[in-house]
Amino acid sequence: MDKLQMLVAAIAAGPILALAHHGWSEYDAGKTLKLTGQVTEVGYDNPHAFVKLKTADKTWVAILAPPSRLDARGLPKGALKVGNAATVEGYPSKSKAEEMRAERLIVGGKVVELR
Repeated sequence: MDKLQMLVAAIAAGPILALAHHGWSEYDAGKTLKLTGQVTEVGYDNPHAFVKLKTADKTWVAILAPPSRLDARGLPKGALKVGNAATVEGYPSKSKAEEMRAERLIVGGKVVELR
């Protein structure tokens, strides 16, 4: 592949990659949630890790920071385990009733700032 073909391919891929990553505007920063419960699932995938947290009334999906940021902030893969008690603070999704953007995660007495 010559340089021109590579450039065309990179330009064509840009919009596709932009669509793959969502913006934070889909979360309501005017409403803060603080949820405590039991971790039922953890995913450390890019672009963002996630944790499912079972609270008294329902199970929430909390969208976390990227795995590299979690590592840098002291929460490497494997530190957050199914069965752990955890507290998540953040903002609810405007469109998904059981989803939130996490700003802070507290597990085992350790506070991890995600943003």
